[in-house]
Order: sequence, then C-alpha cells, then structure tokens
Amino acid sequence: MTRYGQLIRMSFVAGAATLALAGCGMMSSKSDVTNFSGSMNAASEVPPNMTRGSGLAEATLNTKTNVLKYKITYSGLSGPATAAHFHGPAVAGANAGVVLPFARPASPIEGEATLTPAQAADLMAGKWYSNIHTAANPAGEIRGQMLPKS
Repeated sequence: MTRYGQLIRMSFVAGAATLALAGCGMMSSKSDVTNFSGSMNAASEVPPNMTRGSGLAEATLNTKTNVLKYKITYSGLSGPATAAHFHGPAVAGANAGVVLPFARPASPIEGEATLTPAQAADLMAGKWYSNIHTAANPAGEIRGQMLPKS
C-alpha cells in the first residue's frame, strides 16, 4: 500500500473512532438522568387512612448536577390540600421529616430543586416519598414512595 493510501486509511479509521466516541458521549448523557415514580394512595400512609384520594408523583434527577425536576398530580382528596412535600430518608412503611417542601400544594405541583449529595443518594436508594396533607389528615392523606424506574 502506498503512503498516500495509508494516510487515507488512517484518516478514515480516526474519523470512525471519533464518531464512535461522540456516540458514546451522547449515550452517557442519557445515563446521567434517573426517572422516579410514586403511585400515591391512602394505604401507603403510615398509619393508613380510609380516604379515596390518589395521585402520581414523577421526577427526574440529573445525577451530574443533582437537579431534580418533579410533577405531582392528585385527585379525590377529603378536602383541599393544606401542605405537600417530599419526605426522607425513609423506606416504605416508615415516616421521616420534610426534605423538600412544595411552594403550593394545589394539583398539579411542578418544580425543580438542586439536591445535596446526601439527598440525591437517599432518593436514588428509594428512601424519599411524596406526601399530600389535608385538614382531615394532617399527618398525610396520600403518599407515594419515589422509586427509580427501569
């Protein structure tokens, strides 16, 4: 093979490698995001209550920046929501303090926050839950454990 042919071949191999690395970079950015979901109901409260409310909490955590974006929707509560927030760290069946209050409790609740590394680790471990409170159920009417989606 001539020197010119070798240069062309090396250029082609280098270009293909660059494209492959760029593709890997694009894929790694997707792996920097973890999605979470929590189905909210009265039976998940500790202790459980008899209300018929239900809801869904969805969130996305950028694991590079620790920015959490969330949306919570609910309906069928015993009355207007008086408070709403994420609690943690706690596994299902256990209670914990508020880690992220929401500015307003009316559905839909949407927002974002930058988490500390410890908060992000607890969320990734499934130790956060969303909670909606009402006057009839001041400790919480519906609750949903935030679990990573596969």
